[in-house]
Amino acid sequence: MSVEKGGTRARTAYAGFAAFGAFWGVWGASVPAIRAQAGLGDGELGTALLFIGAGALPAMLVTGRAVDRWGLRVAALLLVTLGAAGTLVAVAGRDFWSLSAGLALLGASSGAADVAINSAAGSAERASGRPVITRAHGTFSALVVVGSLSAGLLGALGVPVVVPFLLVAVATTGAALSVVADARVAPVAAGAARGGGRHGDEVSRAGGRGVRLFPLLVVGGLGALAFAVENAHQSWGAVYLADVADAGPALASAGPAVFAAVVALTRFAAGAFGSRYATTVLVSGAVTAAAGTLLVSGAQSVPVVLLGLALAAAGTAVLFPTLMGVVAAQVGEAARGRATSVVATVAYLGFLAGPVYVGRWAEATGLSGAMTAVAALAATLAALSWPALRSAVRTGSWWDPGDLHHAKKISGRIS
Repeated sequence: MSVEKGGTRARTAYAGFAAFGAFWGVWGASVPAIRAQAGLGDGELGTALLFIGAGALPAMLVTGRAVDRWGLRVAALLLVTLGAAGTLVAVAGRDFWSLSAGLALLGASSGAADVAINSAAGSAERASGRPVITRAHGTFSALVVVGSLSAGLLGALGVPVVVPFLLVAVATTGAALSVVADARVAPVAAGAARGGGRHGDEVSRAGGRGVRLFPLLVVGGLGALAFAVENAHQSWGAVYLADVADAGPALASAGPAVFAAVVALTRFAAGAFGSRYATTVLVSGAVTAAAGTLLVSGAQSVPVVLLGLALAAAGTAVLFPTLMGVVAAQVGEAARGRATSVVATVAYLGFLAGPVYVGRWAEATGLSGAMTAVAALAATLAALSWPALRSAVRTGSWWDPGDLHHAKKISGRIS
């Protein structure tokens, strides 16, 4: 497959997202064993988990500039670091403080790797003209399921908790080697800019002008709403099945698995749309997510709850990848890392807030009322998508001046 100069190959993005998904699948299945190993109660574990976000947010803010300066090599290094951090947590997380410190490192490496691989996917999509971002996110979701089931099987066989983390560390290292191989043949535009000469100066100036906070904050804010809805279901789906639908442990655990599986399938199926119909996809996805969540909020039986979760998953699946596709279309290579960093960091705030939002509403109105409140978030996203994207794109300030024709086409599709 041919790519434009400075672009990333699609296989590199897929490799990075596959390793990232495998890691988080293993992590999700291993939390109970790590909690037992550290001897923590639920409250202490909840506090310790906050260190993931505390480590991720500052790392996400600074990673974009490093990606713009050093390119794919940053992504490779971060993938290896993520695998090592997970192994460290599994080995050294023996009490509250050692686990919290390890989780802060894990959060930092994960947040930074998230920015780097999203930058790579955006570069690949723009370079190839193919819908790489949505399919890369689908690869992530699919590997979350695979990683979770694999770690669960190993745990059931009595294998020490460190073993699945060692296996995923091998996977992240393999992905990193693939990324490095791509970096040797497809250096980023920023690297070309540092090489000097008239063309390099033009790329550098264009990249600098291409990063404007307003449109990126708008897209990040929409992403925060999308992530809040998505993580609300991922974090509370099993609890809802157990507490409201009286599901046993096996059926309750099916909630997050069904959600992740439908997300993966939807992303692969919807990948062909890319960012060509961004507003239509966003509004349709948000409305579908709201409808599925309302179905969950009124359900009392396991089959109906699972149906609602599947519908909500299909809706949320397309939201963040579509927003990243808009960013990919609007931002040149020299500024892609910085733009991705801003959008991903703002969106991640919604990821952190979603489960807390459900918990607060559940205390006041019960879990059914909390799901209605989540549906309201999805409806808000549906209402804001068109005016917000139209406002962001019409600023004309976040695309490279040399690519106005492409930007006008995107503006027309969003309008």
